[in-house]
Amino acid sequence: MKIKLTICLLAFLNFYDAQESITYQKPSAEILKLADYERPPGVLMNNKKDWVVFTYRPTYKTLQDLSQQEMKLGGLRINPVTNIASTVTYFNNLKIRKINDKNETQVKNLPAEAKITYISFSPDEKKLVFTNTTNKGVELWIVDMETTSAKKLTQDNLNANLGSPYVWSNDSQSLLIRTLPQNRPALIDSGKDLPTGPIVSTADGKVSQNRTYQDLLKNPQDEKNFEVLTASEIYNVDLNGNLKKVKDQDMYAGLSFSPDGNYLMTTVIKKPFSYIVPLSRFPSTTTVYDKDGNVVKVVNEVPLNEIMPKGFSSVRKGKRNMMWRSDAPSTLVFAEALDGGDQYKSAEYRDEIFTWEAPFTAAPKSFFKTKQRYDGIDWTNDHYAIISEEWYDTRNTKSFLVDLNNGESKVIDDRNSQDVYSDPGHFNTVKNQYGRTVVDMKGGKAYLIGEGFTKDGQHPFIDEMDVKSLKKKRLYTSNLKNAKEGIVDILNPAKGEILTTQQSSSQYPNYFKKNIKSNKAEPVTHFANPFESIKDVYKEVITYKRNDGVTLTGTLYLPANYDRKAKKEKLPLLIWAYPTEYKDKNTAGQNTQNPNDFTFPSYGSFIYWTTKGYAVLDDAAFPIIGEGKTEPNDTFIPQLVANAEAAINAVDQLGYIDRKKVAVGGHSYGAFMTANLLTHSNLFACGIARSGAYNRTLTPFGFQSEQRNYWDVPEIYNTMSPFMHADKMKTPLLLIHGDADNNPGTFTLQTERYFQALKNLGAPVKMVLLPKEAHGYQAKENIFHVLWEQDQFLEKCLKK
Repeated sequence: MKIKLTICLLAFLNFYDAQESITYQKPSAEILKLADYERPPGVLMNNKKDWVVFTYRPTYKTLQDLSQQEMKLGGLRINPVTNIASTVTYFNNLKIRKINDKNETQVKNLPAEAKITYISFSPDEKKLVFTNTTNKGVELWIVDMETTSAKKLTQDNLNANLGSPYVWSNDSQSLLIRTLPQNRPALIDSGKDLPTGPIVSTADGKVSQNRTYQDLLKNPQDEKNFEVLTASEIYNVDLNGNLKKVKDQDMYAGLSFSPDGNYLMTTVIKKPFSYIVPLSRFPSTTTVYDKDGNVVKVVNEVPLNEIMPKGFSSVRKGKRNMMWRSDAPSTLVFAEALDGGDQYKSAEYRDEIFTWEAPFTAAPKSFFKTKQRYDGIDWTNDHYAIISEEWYDTRNTKSFLVDLNNGESKVIDDRNSQDVYSDPGHFNTVKNQYGRTVVDMKGGKAYLIGEGFTKDGQHPFIDEMDVKSLKKKRLYTSNLKNAKEGIVDILNPAKGEILTTQQSSSQYPNYFKKNIKSNKAEPVTHFANPFESIKDVYKEVITYKRNDGVTLTGTLYLPANYDRKAKKEKLPLLIWAYPTEYKDKNTAGQNTQNPNDFTFPSYGSFIYWTTKGYAVLDDAAFPIIGEGKTEPNDTFIPQLVANAEAAINAVDQLGYIDRKKVAVGGHSYGAFMTANLLTHSNLFACGIARSGAYNRTLTPFGFQSEQRNYWDVPEIYNTMSPFMHADKMKTPLLLIHGDADNNPGTFTLQTERYFQALKNLGAPVKMVLLPKEAHGYQAKENIFHVLWEQDQFLEKCLKK
């Protein structure tokens, strides 16, 4: 083993000494054939499921796409020229057809060199609108579904910096749009203007727990630019493009009509801004107006929220989750914490839910109290509501069926939120008379669609629930052979008509209309497999146990031409994984992998390398468990190593691999996992860590699923940080990171500092920084180069 490792190290060092400066490279032919493919279209359907919209986009973005102008303010990344998020993904073509037709129709008169996003149907589903981004800004377009013809509604002066710049009116005859103010001031170039003073921040002695955010405001110039870029005026535009001003300039973060269309609710961002939290925690005021634009009521005022109690079940004080009630003409619903938002305060009830009927002259009415944290409400097209609550520390989730006539409630579901085997599924929904989504409840019956994970495999299902007794009757269980069926929607419960998807390891996912009574299915789409070269790759979900008895799973791939019976050749093994925290061993050991999932190679996995003679264990289970009062991270390192050892043992016992030639890789928290495994075990010949965080003292107020801060448990933070143990790391490591990472905690600096530590301590390591890339990689040039780097690295360490 020492001789082989020495050879690997020498090859590694010699190889990388020769690569101080290189241009973009492409991976080998086998990998490039898979990576350079044509992406099948996406599918968008209306609520009635009688129209299908096919959305087309390039397989990848380009470096030119990522090199647009960009400003990072308050957690946003904005193109200040076009006034839309610089991170948005565009479609370049649309085709539509009626679901029962055979061929799709090209949408006519689309904009030249279209950059399409924010697509939605009108409430009556006769029109489709989308935004198109020009080189100057964002414009609104509309498509008539019957004529399949598009036309432009507005100029390219919409403001999409805070998301979709429009909202449909209830009658489908007009839209509200956010436009750039007519007298918009110029942006400040902070690189040219001299500062007028230092940046000063203060603390008032209150304890808070704020995560490590990116892209925050940093100075007064940023504040002014943020205000300029988020300010808009509100206009009404009809389907002929006629404009009427509705609201003067302000920082509108939200617009929504009441279900009956008689009221408009706006949420406006206010000052003071913050340098330590993103815009979602800036002050805001929510106001309701009547149809004529008159103020009816200021219904919520939220102050700056820089102070938050510790814990994932803690929330801010005051009214929150305010929205229109879907089953009533004009009633608001919201929650308010009864424990001050602090999960560590004792309280019989955590949240109280209120309803508030327009015109809001009477006080809000108490509707329900939850003993755990309020987690949402679904309204029905009958006189019921379904309320959910949860508590992170126990992973408990509970839902109640509330009779709106008498206020009586019944528990529908009470379980561990991570227990997928007991998941009852989600209620099937329909549109009501207001065009709002509600639970389909007729004749005292409601319908649940479940993923159907069991210890014996995945079997999606449909249940009918009796509203009075809560008893369920199984109407359908999917039992397709050598294929996976996903239930998308129940089209007609009485007739047994449903909408499904079907796929297999080599069959690309397609939509089907199915009758569960006759068991006949008709295809809706006919997408071909774009990855034919790996259709014969062997795929199997394997199950094995950790040394403490926890059941683990992973999806094993073997090269198409590998002789599984003879097993004469021992293959190098690549393991790709991502750790997940659990509160008990039973849920940690549940299997959510399906061998009939379509095999979709992406830069986020090792599947490409089955074409080059590697065995791959993809999505290997890496549970980190903390039962009772013990937190998962209390034993993070030994559990991590035990997971890895169990995975290698399992594949080795099948007789397929050379266990001295095993590599591990991961992205983000998987990269953190990889660095720790190479540091604290001798199981691997090399590792690939992409866009990770390696020094947890740089994320001192929690990370991933860790709620405690550094000063609560310094030993945990230090033990879990590979950076603190860089002197122990002697295994070849390839570090990759986007140089514009926007994910909280995974600053590019994390990789740069870890590389410097490893290099100075004599570890065999290479760092690759990808220009313009954020946390997930998008540019074709960068993705191909990442595949090339990984391929070269694995060939040197595992084969030569």
